[in-house]
Amino acid sequence: MASLVQPTGPAHTRILSIGAARGDLDVPNDDLVGPIDSSDEWIRQRTGIVQRRRASGEIGAVDLAVAAGEEAIAKSGLDRSEIDGVIISTISNVAITPSMAALAAHRLGLTPAAAFDISAACAGYVYGVGQADALVRSGLCKNVLVIGAEKLSEIVDPTDRSISFLLGDGAGAVIVGASDHTGIGPTVWGSDGEKWDTIRMTSTFEEYRSNPTEVPWPTLRQDGQTVFRWAVWEMKKVAQQTLEASGIEPGDLAAFIPHQANMRIIDEFAKQLKLPESVVVARDIEMQGNTSAASIPLAMHALLEQHPELSGGLALTIGFGAGLVYGAQVVELP
Repeated sequence: MASLVQPTGPAHTRILSIGAARGDLDVPNDDLVGPIDSSDEWIRQRTGIVQRRRASGEIGAVDLAVAAGEEAIAKSGLDRSEIDGVIISTISNVAITPSMAALAAHRLGLTPAAAFDISAACAGYVYGVGQADALVRSGLCKNVLVIGAEKLSEIVDPTDRSISFLLGDGAGAVIVGASDHTGIGPTVWGSDGEKWDTIRMTSTFEEYRSNPTEVPWPTLRQDGQTVFRWAVWEMKKVAQQTLEASGIEPGDLAAFIPHQANMRIIDEFAKQLKLPESVVVARDIEMQGNTSAASIPLAMHALLEQHPELSGGLALTIGFGAGLVYGAQVVELP
């Protein structure tokens, strides 16, 4: 009887390169305060955001994904034929099908790469890197393009004080490939679906379709205080588990790159982890806003532009949000 062949891959992986694309519009707080009866000072104090980048109407999330992917491919030094997997994390696809990943793979000249979307909101980039790491080490793929891409300005109610002023548009991309040493630590991930309504849509599309005159177009909403407490106290435990699983102490880190949810969350998170002053903390949210699945790679890209000396150092990345889902890894910065 014939035996099945099971592929095997390299023992180690790392992030080979990174790319980014940000919305083309700078949207300061003053542009948004009217509908929520607020002020620039209130938004800065509560979130640390000075402005957010958003995309013009004709620019879609897939356009941002393609632009970020192009930069990552160019920096990787790989031929496009060597990239055989594309994963996009997004909650911004405008259609149930086809996947954004399939469209982006085509536009990036990566056909016939395997391509699929994942929906894990703010944890989605970490989920994608975890899957790419597994795909390469299993031998199923050689190099995987992972993109977090969002156009959240499309699913925002400008009068919603809970979240409307937080959100921005952008995409961040990395390529995961083989390495002669460990460049991606274990992924610690999970979910707490009991709290699904903490960050949610205001209605389902079925409800909207059934009664469009009374049910408004579904938009994002959150319970900010619950999210804050969950993000700081529960995600602190996940971050500590990730460091332990990776065999890393806080002092071994060069950078801490959390999901850019809120500056107060980021600062409290860093304080709770007792990170030494030598660890550079990403605070991209100040000028970019919260971009859900795109926020970690965008923050990583900005951090490496500001501090190129961090390349080759270790960074703790952690995403958390709607679902509620979470994921974390220690990675070597490209």
